[in-house]
Amino acid sequence: MFDKLEDLLIRYEEIMSELHEPTVANNQERFRKLMKEQSDLTPIVEAYTEYKKCKQDIEDSLSMLEMETDEDMRDMLKEELNEAKKRVEVLEGEMKILLLPKDPNDEKNVIVEIRAGAGGDEAALFAAEIYRMYVHYAEGRRWRVETMEVEEIGIGGMKSVTFMISGNGAYSVMKYESGVHRVQRVPETESGGRIHTSTISVAVMPEVDEDIDIKIEDKDIRIDVMRASGNGGQCVNTTDSAVRLTHYPTGIVVYSQTEKSQLQNKAKAFALLKAKLYDMEQQQRHDAEAELRRSQIGTGDRSEKIRTYNFPQGRVTDHRINLTLYKLDKIMNGDIQDILDACIAADQAAKLAKMNE
Repeated sequence: MFDKLEDLLIRYEEIMSELHEPTVANNQERFRKLMKEQSDLTPIVEAYTEYKKCKQDIEDSLSMLEMETDEDMRDMLKEELNEAKKRVEVLEGEMKILLLPKDPNDEKNVIVEIRAGAGGDEAALFAAEIYRMYVHYAEGRRWRVETMEVEEIGIGGMKSVTFMISGNGAYSVMKYESGVHRVQRVPETESGGRIHTSTISVAVMPEVDEDIDIKIEDKDIRIDVMRASGNGGQCVNTTDSAVRLTHYPTGIVVYSQTEKSQLQNKAKAFALLKAKLYDMEQQQRHDAEAELRRSQIGTGDRSEKIRTYNFPQGRVTDHRINLTLYKLDKIMNGDIQDILDACIAADQAAKLAKMNE
């Protein structure tokens, strides 16, 4: 581990030196790449620098203890020694986590797709509630939410909704939401008071950068334009602004009607299609890396049941990490950080255990 840390420290110093060169300052693309690399390395370099200082402090305290005869000074040195030893242990743990392989998508924006599953209208109502939960969470993080595609039902539910969350590191936390979410409660339409179980599926996909090459051949695409339906302002139902894309090789169909112009909806639809194709590639690669998948929380399978929301008992249980919280109302209002932090910690612990095998 320490050889790698020394290499990273050397690389960090090289970057800092290069950033002060006039030729780099005049090359914006090179400058941005170096700044990104410097930003990525800063946490581990700072931790390692502090670690080395603490180790030196331990050596200095031990040397001084050998020569010191005054008891008060010896007590003070022993206290400083214990504090340095404790800090070294903490820093070792932090550095191990910082050295874990990074997901290249972690800093990206995300596209989230929620679909109602088993349970009919109750599932659609729950899909709308989970959508609002994510919107509240994103707003609390000061992230921007933009609806891309939605299919509503008349009673306030959603058969499906696709939206983008834009914010630094959005994918790094939202990726843990992929899977099947289950709700247990008495529907308003249930006269007998029986508890029903309904499900929705959540898919979280990283936004595709311009530099990622996702080839979409013209012959593989059918583009249909039509009049938008539902709420959406004066342009709805008066112009052919809605766009539907059908990708023949995969059977993927995307639809966008949230913008007023056909051009904007077309751009949104293509962005969504690219994200789905990229996500499909990622899933295929993920499925092929079965050993890696076993080292992470859950299976990573979109059909995996990850969480249950039990309304009668006011609890939410994440089945991947055996976490149960009795604050369902707060969670449905977007207070999901405790769950996400627990998922991140469990994922890191599993990866560390895998590295130590």
